[in-house]
Amino acid sequence: MRGEVHTNSMESFWSLLKRGIVGTYHKVSKKYLPLYLAEFQYRFNNRNNPDIFGAAVSGS
Repeated sequence: MRGEVHTNSMESFWSLLKRGIVGTYHKVSKKYLPLYLAEFQYRFNNRNNPDIFGAAVSGS
């Protein structure tokens, strides 16, 4: 699906980001916003990966 971008894709990403911030972090500081965005971008791009944790650990 790489290369296909729709408004629903963006809405899905923002929904994931908002739920993650409200549900996990509760607040976000302006200083660390790029790090939160990078984390949720990784989660969104790998949402169909059954071993996302293993991929994250092997990448570090």
